[in-house]
Amino acid sequence: MKAALYCRLSEEDRNKQCATDDSNSIQNQKAMLLQYAAEMGWEVYQIYSDDDYTGSDRRRPEFVRLLNDAEQRKFDIVLCKTQSRFTRELELVEKYIHGLFPIWGIRFVSIVDNADTANKGNKKSRQINGLVNEWYLEDMSENIRSVLTNRRENGFHIGAFALYGYKKDPDQKGHLIIDEEAAAIVREVFNLFASGMGKNAIARLLNDRGIPNPTEYKRLKGLRYQQPKTKNSTLWRYFAISDMLINEIYIGNMVQGKYGSVSYKTKQNKPRPKSEWYIVEGTHEPIIDRELWNRVQKLIVQKSKPWGNGTVGIFARKVVCANCGYAMRTCKNRDIHYLKCGSRHLSKDACIGSFIQVAKLERLVLEELRRLSSSYLDEDAVAQGIAFANNLKDQKKQLHNNISAYRKRIEEYSKGIRNLYMDKVKGLITDADYTDMSQSFLQDREHLELLIQDAECQAAALDERIAIGDNRRSIVEKYVTMDHLTRDAVEVLIDHICVGKRIPKTKDVPIEIHWNF
Repeated sequence: MKAALYCRLSEEDRNKQCATDDSNSIQNQKAMLLQYAAEMGWEVYQIYSDDDYTGSDRRRPEFVRLLNDAEQRKFDIVLCKTQSRFTRELELVEKYIHGLFPIWGIRFVSIVDNADTANKGNKKSRQINGLVNEWYLEDMSENIRSVLTNRRENGFHIGAFALYGYKKDPDQKGHLIIDEEAAAIVREVFNLFASGMGKNAIARLLNDRGIPNPTEYKRLKGLRYQQPKTKNSTLWRYFAISDMLINEIYIGNMVQGKYGSVSYKTKQNKPRPKSEWYIVEGTHEPIIDRELWNRVQKLIVQKSKPWGNGTVGIFARKVVCANCGYAMRTCKNRDIHYLKCGSRHLSKDACIGSFIQVAKLERLVLEELRRLSSSYLDEDAVAQGIAFANNLKDQKKQLHNNISAYRKRIEEYSKGIRNLYMDKVKGLITDADYTDMSQSFLQDREHLELLIQDAECQAAALDERIAIGDNRRSIVEKYVTMDHLTRDAVEVLIDHICVGKRIPKTKDVPIEIHWNF
């Protein structure tokens, strides 16, 4: 029997000599699992180890690799210290430990809490563990959120990294002090802009001088900062300069909470309106004085170039360069609006420089929308298109099967309690035995009722996702008759568009539209 050993640590490691080392906890987990596998006579296929990841993170790299290898039947057993090391989500317990692993012929074993799918009698225990772990995640999320909110409201910095130009005060937690090396660049950027230099020109100047951008600067300082996986990610760019020039932290105000998490089950964040930000004035020493700040803010307003009707472009922040992956910017020449990749002007050979007329891109999008409509508005094609929801419907069916099984078990427990009562009446068992056994049945029944509630919530969420998917037809119908795109339509229809380099012979510009439906 081949066993895959999985280890995970969610706490931030403080006992590592460097970021690539294993923490002591991970080493201890590995030792425990290796010893257990040896005692059981199992061959160790591989050790999968995720350090610094929570049990609710579904994108843990080694966790994902483990599941892919399990699906390919590369081993027979998944061995963990506890079930919570594998996952703290009840949904994933049901999906993998009780669902897909048996189908793939994979046995799941956790040492400390005695979870073993080869033992049919402890499935209920595994489900209860999953439910308790789910509660733990939710409670911990609420507790952490309340603590962080309180610290934000009191002006304490709570980010993992200080803003470029500052560093964390080693003597006072939550306080920022000036990093003079980076602060000199911040002052230079503000002064250059105040003197009339544009944002792209400033970025190119810094790149030509070989000054690392904020993310590269953090890496060079030895901070465990993950570099974006994009081409030329060490270069200064337009948006880095633009964001710096409007950040109030540089005048001594602590600004936090610009983004908020969607759910404790995901790391996905979404922007929050400015009215919900946490802004506390005078929390640290400013890098930029008020006079220079006010002058720069006035220039930003004067230099802003909205389109003729006073609104942003219809494709703003929606179009990216297929070569470097960065957002394309609008420009205007002889009253014609274009979209271009600004990376081309940031440094020599930074990018091929994708370029397209806004009117041409609008026409291509409308043509593709009408082509799609011929499929989605055709009844037969729509009927075929519904297949996309089959997976969701299968998940929903499985949940309803689980609910039915839970209810059947509840009926069995209720019947068992009645039978125990009759045995007590007949004198077959003592009052004490009846109390102990019936109490156990009642507790098990309550746990099953909670599992039913959770499964019903998951089924309702799946219904919403299926309804949104089936609504694609009405979305297309609403916009297919448009002669011109609007910003609202683009927001609803399009996630993003990739624009490539123009083909010299045909002069066609390759585009790839990623729809929201």
